[in-house]
Amino acid sequence: MSSLPKPVWVFAGLGVLALVLHLLGPILMPFLLAAVLAYMGDPLADRLEAKGMGRTWAVVTVFATLSVGGLVVLAITVPLLIEQLQLLMERLYDGLRWLQATALPALRQYLDLPGQSQPMDAARDAISKHWDSAGGILFYLWGKVSGSSLALLAWLANITLVPVVSFYLLRDWDVLMAAIRNLLPRSIEARTVLIASECDEILGAFARGQLLVMLALAALYTVGLWIVGLDLALVLGLAAGLASIVPYLGVIVGIGAAGTAAFFQFDSLWPLAGVAAVFGVGQLLESMLLTPMLVGEKIGLHPVVVIFAILAGGQLFGFVGILLALPVAAVIKVMINHLHASYKQSGFYGAVTVLTDEQELGD
Repeated sequence: MSSLPKPVWVFAGLGVLALVLHLLGPILMPFLLAAVLAYMGDPLADRLEAKGMGRTWAVVTVFATLSVGGLVVLAITVPLLIEQLQLLMERLYDGLRWLQATALPALRQYLDLPGQSQPMDAARDAISKHWDSAGGILFYLWGKVSGSSLALLAWLANITLVPVVSFYLLRDWDVLMAAIRNLLPRSIEARTVLIASECDEILGAFARGQLLVMLALAALYTVGLWIVGLDLALVLGLAAGLASIVPYLGVIVGIGAAGTAAFFQFDSLWPLAGVAAVFGVGQLLESMLLTPMLVGEKIGLHPVVVIFAILAGGQLFGFVGILLALPVAAVIKVMINHLHASYKQSGFYGAVTVLTDEQELGD
């Protein structure tokens, strides 16, 4: 066993780690969220610590500031979102009623189809004729709802762990990093620290930049839809801004949802043109100004890589995989860059031989 090469042990260790993460996926979410918050708050705590503040008080200051800021944002946005969601439900009900009362009869008449009873009346008749079966269905649905309620309570319990774990991780972040560095074999410590530093630079810049891009797009879409006069400007603008983490998904979701809402709210086509203009301007600003300025070209991931990483992460590890998809993709990008550089310098690539052949041909 000891004669196995080092890469075999490395890949075996990575395989075991992936298996453990897969098995522990249901309970990892609060710890991963806490680790992300601690990672993003560590630079602020380091700055306060550099100014003479103790680590614990620096962490308390950062933690309290972020908590108060988050609570203020929630206190302002949650009531507005609840009002917008209620309005959204009303709009959906109006759309379904229009579909049932206007669109379907017109389509049936256009296609010369025989008339049918209303879907609600047919459902009521079916339930009255098969009450026993309907009762069984109700019990089945009640069991599902009860199970979902228990899952919701478990999810809320896990969420309460996030601030506690975040505080302790943020307080001991530098100690943990130093301990991990001391565990590294001395032969690979310098190279590993170099790669980790590059990963840290890319992850920090990408996370902060992408978050700022999402917030800027959410604000732009919300204000633009509000100028158009759309009642659901806030909820649709926020949804489109958050969906922009996947390239072009925010525009697709925003135009589809906002266009549908504008169709049912207004009687003319000009608001639809306004919706298209809002998302067109947002897409131009994102590609020409926001992403180059806030994220940067050297740390940006290719749109195809982003889409594949999110889909692969969700397929393999569920929500945890989606949460880790982009950071892992950025780290893999750094690793591939180093592997490519090592490959170009290796004897297998034959850089010296190729150079000699070219010189001989030149001679």
